[in-house]
Amino acid sequence: MHNTTKRTLAGALALSMGLALGACGGMPSNPSLNSLKQPVVERTNYTFDVQTGSGGLTIPEQQRLAAWFEAMELGFGDRLAIEDPMMSPATREAIAQLAARHGILVSDGAPVTAGMIQPGQARVVLTRSTASVPGCPDWSASSDMNYTNGTSPGYGCAVNSNLAAMVANPEDLIEGQSGSGTTVVSTGTKAIDSYRNQTPTGEQGLKASATSEGE
Repeated sequence: MHNTTKRTLAGALALSMGLALGACGGMPSNPSLNSLKQPVVERTNYTFDVQTGSGGLTIPEQQRLAAWFEAMELGFGDRLAIEDPMMSPATREAIAQLAARHGILVSDGAPVTAGMIQPGQARVVLTRSTASVPGCPDWSASSDMNYTNGTSPGYGCAVNSNLAAMVANPEDLIEGQSGSGTTVVSTGTKAIDSYRNQTPTGEQGLKASATSEGE
Protein backbone atom coordinates (compact mmCIF):
# COMPACT_ATOMS: atom_id res chain seq x y z
CA MET A 1 0.00 0.00 0.00
CA HIS A 2 2.86 2.29 0.86
CA ASN A 3 4.65 1.60 -2.45
CA THR A 4 1.42 2.12 -4.38
CA THR A 5 0.94 5.54 -2.78
CA LYS A 6 4.50 6.52 -3.66
CA ARG A 7 4.02 5.54 -7.31
CA THR A 8 0.72 7.47 -7.47
CA LEU A 9 2.30 10.62 -6.02
CA ALA A 10 5.30 10.35 -8.34
CA GLY A 11 3.04 9.94 -11.36
CA ALA A 12 0.92 12.94 -10.35
CA LEU A 13 4.04 15.07 -9.81
CA ALA A 14 5.48 14.12 -13.19
CA LEU A 15 2.16 14.89 -14.87
CA SER A 16 1.88 18.29 -13.18
CA MET A 17 5.48 19.18 -14.11
CA GLY A 18 4.83 18.17 -17.70
CA LEU A 19 1.71 20.31 -17.86
CA ALA A 20 3.57 23.25 -16.32
CA LEU A 21 6.43 22.97 -18.81
CA GLY A 22 3.99 22.67 -21.69
CA ALA A 23 2.10 25.72 -20.48
CA CYS A 24 5.30 27.76 -20.17
CA GLY A 25 6.12 27.01 -23.81
CA GLY A 26 2.81 28.51 -24.96
CA MET A 27 2.78 31.58 -22.73
CA PRO A 28 3.02 35.13 -24.15
CA SER A 29 6.59 36.40 -23.96
CA ASN A 30 6.35 40.04 -25.08
CA PRO A 31 6.35 42.21 -21.93
CA SER A 32 5.84 45.50 -23.82
CA LEU A 33 2.86 47.05 -25.60
CA ASN A 34 4.75 47.22 -28.88
CA SER A 35 3.41 44.86 -31.52
CA LEU A 36 5.92 42.33 -32.81
CA LYS A 37 3.99 42.04 -36.08
CA GLN A 38 4.68 45.15 -38.15
CA PRO A 39 3.77 45.97 -41.78
CA VAL A 40 6.40 45.11 -44.36
CA VAL A 41 6.55 47.08 -47.64
CA GLU A 42 7.74 45.28 -50.77
CA ARG A 43 8.59 46.95 -54.09
CA THR A 44 8.25 45.37 -57.53
CA ASN A 45 9.52 46.89 -60.78
CA TYR A 46 7.65 46.31 -64.04
CA THR A 47 9.24 47.34 -67.34
CA PHE A 48 7.91 48.12 -70.79
CA ASP A 49 10.19 48.92 -73.74
CA VAL A 50 8.96 51.27 -76.46
CA GLN A 51 10.36 52.19 -79.86
CA THR A 52 11.47 55.82 -80.05
CA GLY A 53 12.32 58.21 -82.84
CA SER A 54 13.36 61.78 -83.39
CA GLY A 55 9.80 62.92 -82.73
CA GLY A 56 9.32 60.84 -79.59
CA LEU A 57 6.77 58.02 -79.73
CA THR A 58 4.75 57.14 -82.80
CA ILE A 59 0.99 56.77 -82.55
CA PRO A 60 1.12 52.93 -82.52
CA GLU A 61 3.72 53.00 -79.73
CA GLN A 62 1.60 55.43 -77.73
CA GLN A 63 -1.35 53.08 -78.14
CA ARG A 64 0.75 50.11 -76.95
CA LEU A 65 1.93 52.02 -73.91
CA ALA A 66 -1.57 53.30 -73.12
CA ALA A 67 -2.90 49.72 -73.28
CA TRP A 68 -0.14 48.59 -70.89
CA PHE A 69 -1.05 51.35 -68.44
CA GLU A 70 -4.67 50.19 -68.57
CA ALA A 71 -3.72 46.55 -68.08
CA MET A 72 -1.51 47.42 -65.11
CA GLU A 73 -4.28 49.63 -63.66
CA LEU A 74 -1.86 52.50 -63.19
CA GLY A 75 -2.98 54.64 -60.27
CA PHE A 76 -2.17 56.43 -57.04
CA GLY A 77 0.82 55.00 -55.20
CA ASP A 78 2.61 53.86 -58.38
CA ARG A 79 5.87 55.47 -59.41
CA LEU A 80 6.82 55.88 -63.05
CA ALA A 81 10.29 56.53 -64.43
CA ILE A 82 11.93 56.52 -67.87
CA GLU A 83 15.26 55.00 -68.81
CA ASP A 84 16.17 56.59 -72.14
CA PRO A 85 19.78 56.47 -73.38
CA MET A 86 19.01 59.33 -75.80
CA MET A 87 17.36 61.45 -73.07
CA SER A 88 14.86 62.70 -75.63
CA PRO A 89 12.54 65.47 -74.33
CA ALA A 90 9.93 64.46 -76.92
CA THR A 91 9.88 60.86 -75.66
CA ARG A 92 9.56 61.97 -72.07
CA GLU A 93 6.76 64.39 -72.95
CA ALA A 94 4.79 61.72 -74.81
CA ILE A 95 5.07 59.25 -71.92
CA ALA A 96 4.26 61.94 -69.36
CA GLN A 97 1.06 62.86 -71.20
CA LEU A 98 -0.12 59.24 -71.20
CA ALA A 99 0.71 58.86 -67.51
CA ALA A 100 -1.08 62.10 -66.67
CA ARG A 101 -4.37 60.52 -67.78
CA HIS A 102 -4.05 58.28 -64.73
CA GLY A 103 -2.94 61.08 -62.41
CA ILE A 104 0.71 59.93 -62.34
CA LEU A 105 3.78 62.13 -62.74
CA VAL A 106 7.05 60.87 -64.21
CA SER A 107 9.81 60.69 -61.61
CA ASP A 108 13.41 61.67 -62.15
CA GLY A 109 15.84 58.78 -62.20
CA ALA A 110 14.92 55.19 -62.97
CA PRO A 111 15.72 52.16 -60.80
CA VAL A 112 18.16 49.57 -62.05
CA THR A 113 16.43 46.84 -64.08
CA ALA A 114 17.58 43.62 -65.69
CA GLY A 115 18.44 43.47 -69.36
CA MET A 116 19.97 45.91 -71.80
CA ILE A 117 17.97 48.52 -73.66
CA GLN A 118 18.19 47.99 -77.39
CA PRO A 119 19.21 50.88 -79.69
CA GLY A 120 16.25 53.05 -80.60
CA GLN A 121 14.29 52.06 -77.51
CA ALA A 122 13.36 53.58 -74.17
CA ARG A 123 12.27 51.72 -71.06
CA VAL A 124 9.28 52.69 -68.95
CA VAL A 125 9.71 51.46 -65.37
CA LEU A 126 6.66 51.11 -63.14
CA THR A 127 7.46 50.68 -59.45
CA ARG A 128 4.61 49.32 -57.34
CA SER A 129 4.68 48.79 -53.59
CA THR A 130 2.55 46.46 -51.51
CA ALA A 131 2.20 46.24 -47.73
CA SER A 132 1.48 43.15 -45.65
CA VAL A 133 2.02 41.85 -42.11
CA PRO A 134 3.87 38.52 -42.18
CA GLY A 135 2.97 35.97 -39.54
CA CYS A 136 -0.55 37.19 -38.88
CA PRO A 137 -2.69 35.89 -37.34
CA ASP A 138 -0.54 34.25 -34.68
CA TRP A 139 -2.26 31.91 -32.20
CA SER A 140 0.89 30.18 -31.00
CA ALA A 141 0.37 31.20 -27.35
CA SER A 142 -2.21 28.61 -26.35
CA SER A 143 -1.67 28.72 -22.57
CA ASP A 144 -3.99 30.52 -20.16
CA MET A 145 -1.04 31.19 -17.86
CA ASN A 146 0.73 34.52 -18.24
CA TYR A 147 3.33 34.87 -15.51
CA THR A 148 5.17 37.72 -17.31
CA ASN A 149 1.97 39.69 -18.04
CA GLY A 150 2.98 39.74 -21.70
CA THR A 151 0.93 40.51 -24.78
CA SER A 152 -0.02 37.68 -27.10
CA PRO A 153 2.08 36.96 -30.22
CA GLY A 154 -0.82 38.15 -32.37
CA TYR A 155 -1.13 41.47 -30.53
CA GLY A 156 -1.52 44.25 -33.11
CA CYS A 157 -2.26 41.91 -36.02
CA ALA A 158 -5.76 43.27 -36.64
CA VAL A 159 -4.80 46.95 -36.56
CA ASN A 160 -1.59 46.60 -38.55
CA SER A 161 -3.14 44.26 -41.14
CA ASN A 162 -6.04 46.66 -41.73
CA LEU A 163 -3.62 49.59 -41.97
CA ALA A 164 -1.50 47.74 -44.53
CA ALA A 165 -4.60 46.82 -46.54
CA MET A 166 -6.20 50.28 -46.54
CA VAL A 167 -3.25 52.66 -46.91
CA ALA A 168 -3.48 54.32 -50.32
CA ASN A 169 0.27 54.56 -50.79
CA PRO A 170 2.25 51.81 -49.02
CA GLU A 171 5.38 53.98 -49.27
CA ASP A 172 3.83 56.24 -46.62
CA LEU A 173 4.36 53.45 -44.07
CA ILE A 174 8.12 53.92 -44.55
CA GLU A 175 8.22 57.69 -44.77
CA GLY A 176 5.19 59.96 -44.57
CA GLN A 177 4.41 62.72 -47.00
CA SER A 178 6.19 65.98 -46.29
CA GLY A 179 4.17 69.18 -46.32
CA SER A 180 5.05 72.29 -48.26
CA GLY A 181 5.08 74.42 -45.12
CA THR A 182 2.63 76.91 -46.61
CA THR A 183 -1.11 77.30 -46.07
CA VAL A 184 -3.43 78.03 -48.99
CA VAL A 185 -6.06 80.40 -47.60
CA SER A 186 -8.53 79.87 -50.45
CA THR A 187 -8.80 76.15 -49.67
CA GLY A 188 -8.10 76.28 -45.94
CA THR A 189 -11.22 78.36 -45.23
CA LYS A 190 -13.66 76.43 -47.43
CA ALA A 191 -15.29 74.57 -44.56
CA ILE A 192 -15.62 77.75 -42.47
CA ASP A 193 -17.15 79.74 -45.35
CA SER A 194 -19.59 76.92 -46.09
CA TYR A 195 -20.71 76.84 -42.45
CA ARG A 196 -21.14 80.61 -42.27
CA ASN A 197 -23.06 80.88 -45.55
CA GLN A 198 -25.45 78.04 -44.77
CA THR A 199 -29.06 79.07 -44.29
CA PRO A 200 -30.26 78.54 -40.69
CA THR A 201 -32.61 75.58 -40.40
CA GLY A 202 -35.33 77.57 -38.58
CA GLU A 203 -35.41 80.53 -40.96
CA GLN A 204 -38.44 79.20 -42.90
CA GLY A 205 -40.42 78.49 -39.74
CA LEU A 206 -41.52 75.19 -38.30
CA LYS A 207 -43.33 72.67 -40.45
CA ALA A 208 -46.87 71.81 -39.45
CA SER A 209 -47.40 68.18 -38.63
CA ALA A 210 -50.40 66.19 -37.53
CA THR A 211 -50.47 65.05 -33.91
CA SER A 212 -52.94 62.22 -34.45
CA GLU A 213 -54.21 60.11 -37.28
CA GLY A 214 -56.89 61.61 -39.49
CA GLU A 215 -55.99 65.24 -38.84
